[in-house]
Parts: sequence; structure tokens; C-alpha cells
Amino acid sequence: MRTRLLSALAAVAVLPVGLWAAGTMDAPAAEITPAAGVSAEVAETVVANDSTADPEAMGAAPYLYYGWGDPPDAVRLMQETGVRWFTLAFILSDGGCAPAWDGTRPLDGADADRIAEIRAAGGDVIPSVGGWSGAKLGENCADAQSLAAAYQQVVDAYDLKAIDIDIEASEIENEQTQDRVLAAVKIIKADNPGLDVIMTLGTTTEGPNHWGERLISRAAETGAGVDTWTIMPFNFGGGDMAAATRSASEGLNAHIASAYGISGAQAYAMQGISSMNGTTDTGETVTPAAYSEMRDFARDSGMDRFTFWAVNRDRPCPGGGASASCGGIDQQEWEFTRITAGFPG
Repeated sequence: MRTRLLSALAAVAVLPVGLWAAGTMDAPAAEITPAAGVSAEVAETVVANDSTADPEAMGAAPYLYYGWGDPPDAVRLMQETGVRWFTLAFILSDGGCAPAWDGTRPLDGADADRIAEIRAAGGDVIPSVGGWSGAKLGENCADAQSLAAAYQQVVDAYDLKAIDIDIEASEIENEQTQDRVLAAVKIIKADNPGLDVIMTLGTTTEGPNHWGERLISRAAETGAGVDTWTIMPFNFGGGDMAAATRSASEGLNAHIASAYGISGAQAYAMQGISSMNGTTDTGETVTPAAYSEMRDFARDSGMDRFTFWAVNRDRPCPGGGASASCGGIDQQEWEFTRITAGFPG
């Protein structure tokens, strides 16, 4: 991600039960077939966001979930849209304090092969730990040291530049668990110089609720080292999604600035937006136009991250209605991914 102004400084929307559910399906490893061709416009975006030439392009990393729906071929998606990074969902507890994809697939299995394919094509990944459903490491590890060791297993397995901790549901709504997660983040930040830690959480239309505000304040107080605070501004129940995203981001900005004792501009450099494409679980609609407006707001504000859930759904539904494999609106295939690729990150 871009160099932060804060380099010197050491949710809750009702989130998708059906669309965010972890562990619903094991997808086979993707078969890589080169795309027939790439337009000049996409080629320009590829150069601008090439993770090999510019690792800071990780700010534009849409979610890809191999355990759900009909996951697209990541390499083909890179070739057709210009996106170079993916946030891969979800690392969960295996029932104890060990990490596994969806709580069942080993770190060195098919998912490792997929990551190798993405990297061979010039891209990279950010594993996401947590999510709405499933057993969370933050709740199943007994203390900060064991939780940090679990996070470290993921970092070491893939030699990561960044990790996303998607803290939701009961994992965020508990003071002891919050403090354990933050203490574990502080440990892995100390042990992995240069590792970016993203914290993703729910929000109201006015910014994080009590639990989100506490998490941010405690991170600032303890010097946990969270680099980017990313909100999920959807499932509000309706309304203008671009306007709601702006107001939620402004609320987040005010709280970050207050908690860290920094300016609004510095706070925006620690922020991100993670929207949802198409029809949300509560029946809202995020259109490509609204999503483009969100991207421009994130860019103009100097945010660090702009993404969405999920590329699995980034295509029209042949029979209508949203599903795990389509967004339920009139759109072009991979339209939200292309918009994301235009974020400077």
C-alpha cells in the first residue's frame, strides 16, 4: 500500500449469513487458461497495479472465496480486468488454535497451489482471517501469544506482505477477545517488519458502533500497529449507498483522528472501504455507478484500501436474483473488479 503519513506511529451492520458463510463448499483448484486478449485500457491498468513492479498496489484487492459458489479463475480475471491482488477468504480455526482455510483445508494444500499460480502471473494475495461465520481463531486461541503464533503460521506459509483480520460477530463483541486480537497483532508486527495488518469491521451509516470504536481506541492506546481500518458499509436496509458509504467513512475518519491524535488527512491514510457488489443481503443495490463514486471518494480522500465482496458474484445472473455466483443486477461481467483495479492503492 502507499506509504503512510503515519509510518512514525508505532461492526456492526448485520452482515451476510448466506453470502458471507464460510465453509459451504470446497472448490477444486482453478485450471489456468490464458485470456484471448487484453484491451489497451486494461493493459494500462495492469501496469499501474502490477504487484511485482509496485507492491503498494495491494490497496486494490477484491475478495475471492474459493470455498463458495463458482469461484472464477484468478489468473484469467487478472488478465481481463487489470486487478493484480486478491483478498482470499477465509482463514478460520480448525477447532482449536490452528489456522485452516474454512477451518478444514490445510495451508499447504490446493490453496497454496492457487496462490502460487497468482504469483506466477504477476499478482499476489492477502489472506483474510475471520469473517462472519465459522470458528474464529481470536476466540479459540487461549491467549495473545498462541493467537499470534497462529497468525504467524499463515504469514510464514505464504511469505506474506499483508494480512486481513476480518473481525465480526461475537469476535468483535467481546472486550477480552478484542484485546487478545490486538495484542497478537502487536506481536506479529514486531516479528515481521514491513507486514501490513488490515482490520476489517462492520459499520453504521455514521461510522463504527460502540464495539468498533472501542477496538480502534484500544489499538491506538496499546500501539497494536494496525495499518488500515476498513469498514464494510452495506446492509443498512436501503438508501443511497454511495452517500451512506461516505457518511460511514467520515464517521470512521473522525474516530481514528481522535483516537490516534492525528489530522483528518492522516486518518484517511489509515482507512479503507470494503463494499458489496450488486444486491446485498438486506435488499440494497450497489450499482457500478455508485461503486465508482465510492472509489473516487476513497481515492480523493487519500484512503489506503478499496475493495468489495466478492469477485465470485461479479457477473450478471442469467435467471435473475442474487446468488453466490452473481450479483443480481444488470452489469457487465467483472465490472466491479475493473472499477477496483482503477484504485491507485
